[in-house]
Amino acid sequence: MLSVATALRSSNPVLSRLGQAAQAERSAGHAPEWGYGVPPGYASPVTTGRAMTIDDVVTRTVLLVLLTAVSAAVSWFTLRDGPVTALAMFGSMIAGLVLVLVISIGRITNPLLISAYAVVEGVMLGVVSRWFEQVYPGIVVQAVVGTLAVFLGMAGLYKARVLRATPKFTRWVIGALIGVFALTMLNLVFSLFGANLGLVYYGPGQKAGLLAIGFSIVCIAIGALTFIIDFDAVEQGIRYGLPQRYAWYCSFGLLVGLIYLYWQILRLLGYLRQ
Repeated sequence: MLSVATALRSSNPVLSRLGQAAQAERSAGHAPEWGYGVPPGYASPVTTGRAMTIDDVVTRTVLLVLLTAVSAAVSWFTLRDGPVTALAMFGSMIAGLVLVLVISIGRITNPLLISAYAVVEGVMLGVVSRWFEQVYPGIVVQAVVGTLAVFLGMAGLYKARVLRATPKFTRWVIGALIGVFALTMLNLVFSLFGANLGLVYYGPGQKAGLLAIGFSIVCIAIGALTFIIDFDAVEQGIRYGLPQRYAWYCSFGLLVGLIYLYWQILRLLGYLRQ
């Protein structure tokens, strides 16, 4: 019979662990095992306590986004230039990476730790966004509006069932995401040795060609499609009755996707504004 972990598979490396969380809850004895009398598409809840709801996920996602925005605004106005600004940017970048790995691998649902991730990412967003804004006035507002438009658009398409997270769709998106990540890392390695492949440029004033613009469009499209799979993972988690604390984990996963999408749109707008 289909396992809970398989049913909750997602292309987002954070939300993909929801299935493992559900399986762990069931294995820990918080709920009965699958029974032969369960109708197709349904399952007994994995916890007997308060289960998370869509309102829980939405509320926590909004709170995390607001926390990230406030942190970004503070760093925007306080971290101007100099070694302190560079230290804050690289420090927040490393801290954000560490927190992503710790929270996702450990399936941590602690709101304080997840909020800390939102804060450190906000610091980095504020510093880098200000650099882009100095070169291309108005670009940050455009990137924010574009990110929200894409996210809400994908939510609408999922709600209307125009796009469904079928197994074939999921495999295609995951494969494309892995390919994009591999090419991005390859470009980074080559750029460190002064031989940029032309796929990604890392400074707001660097000249980019059609190849970089096309690659950014592909990254945005794939990033947008991953939300369909993430929405499905959250919906399945609610259906299987994950405990309420996992609403923080779901919100964390959606925040990771939103930040990725914002960076890609900001970079593309920078290319186009050249």
